[in-house]
Amino acid sequence: MNIEHVASYFNDLEAAREFFIKYFGAKSNEGYFNKNKNFRSYFLTFDSGARLEIMNKPDLDDQKKSLNRTGYIHVAFSLGSKEKVDELTKIIAKDGYEIINYPRTTGDGYYESCVIGVEGMQIELTV
Repeated sequence: MNIEHVASYFNDLEAAREFFIKYFGAKSNEGYFNKNKNFRSYFLTFDSGARLEIMNKPDLDDQKKSLNRTGYIHVAFSLGSKEKVDELTKIIAKDGYEIINYPRTTGDGYYESCVIGVEGMQIELTV
């Protein structure tokens, strides 16, 4: 069994799409629009075949995104090397995004950094 895709709502769908294309090399479909529900979405596909559906509709409940909550907390991208983790962390920081943890080896052996990306989404960069 495989997870087919993960989905997330965003206020600014185009900004979210550009974020994942710019930093993670996502390939985007042309998008989907349901005029009856005023619902929009894109499917973003990554080199591994993993997919992320980004969505928008009116009247989203945009609650504060605490890092210490139950449920979904982050998405992790494997970049293939420590050097790539270091490099992308620097680029994302330079572009003004918050870095929660700069690159380091964690107690469970992962080399990773954690950033707050588009619209407060926590993203883990790992080997």
